[in-house]
Amino acid sequence: MQTSDFDYELPDELIAQRPPERRGESRMMVIDRQSGEILHQRFADFSDFIDADDRIVLNDTRVVAARYFSNDGRKEVLRVDMLGPKRWKCLIRPGKKFKIGHTVEIGECTGTVVEICEQGGERIIEFDREPDEDAHGHLALPPYIDRPDSANDRERYQTVFAREAGAIAAPTAGLHFSDEMLQSLPHSFVTLHVGIGTFRPVSDDDLTKHHMHSERFDLTAETVRNIERAKRTFAIGTTVVRVLESCAHDGQLKARTGETDIFIYPPYQFQVVDALLTNFHLPKSTLLMLVSALASRELIMEAYQKAVEERYRFFSYGDCMLIK
Repeated sequence: MQTSDFDYELPDELIAQRPPERRGESRMMVIDRQSGEILHQRFADFSDFIDADDRIVLNDTRVVAARYFSNDGRKEVLRVDMLGPKRWKCLIRPGKKFKIGHTVEIGECTGTVVEICEQGGERIIEFDREPDEDAHGHLALPPYIDRPDSANDRERYQTVFAREAGAIAAPTAGLHFSDEMLQSLPHSFVTLHVGIGTFRPVSDDDLTKHHMHSERFDLTAETVRNIERAKRTFAIGTTVVRVLESCAHDGQLKARTGETDIFIYPPYQFQVVDALLTNFHLPKSTLLMLVSALASRELIMEAYQKAVEERYRFFSYGDCMLIK
């Protein structure tokens, strides 16, 4: 398959710029991957699809305010990895100015470029003191959200169960859940810190040439035991799929802590995940390829066309899809 096989037309007005007024008010498209049936429901109906012996698995990563601007507003720094409190690996803008020795002032801190990474062009920046995240940090909202981050985003671009700080972007399928709904469902957690791979498009039409950025994860023995006892495993979001499938070998799921760069696209034989709740994804993205591996590419592309026709809201703050 080629990257162009996963393209579709999306009107700009269907890209959700803000979350719904309350969590859980989104629409939910339901896809039966055996029969090919596509239904239009509400996320409030999600619990109707979960039996007592099922297990839903969520990503409890917490989004950090990783985006910073220089005091003069001309430079942007996106922290992609904290190598130490004062030593950061960063994406920067404008890139041409950030040569070795270049400095950037953020609040009372001064950072100096000490290294340029060969593969991705990221900069290693050393600060004379640790920048104040509360005072100067911003959420790195996805580029298709055409506005600055706000105080409301600090709450709504974070799941209610977020615990482990480290993500740049939210595991957006989890944003739909309220505390009340979550407590009514049999659930477990994994941790995957969503990184810069979320922002990187597939640059080659040959899928086999695309390399995913690795992301740190943790799968506990307790979560493994709960999954093994379950009749069906429902992954809440593509990040959960990547953790579980990375830790499964020959049908056996093993607890692990590490990094994964797994790239799932058709054809792929899933070893752990039986169903997936996910938001709608960008054209030609690795996430759209992953959901197409769980169902068929043809069924997913048909579903996306119907979602456009039915005026679903797309991407991070948008509606969701249940593939079962």
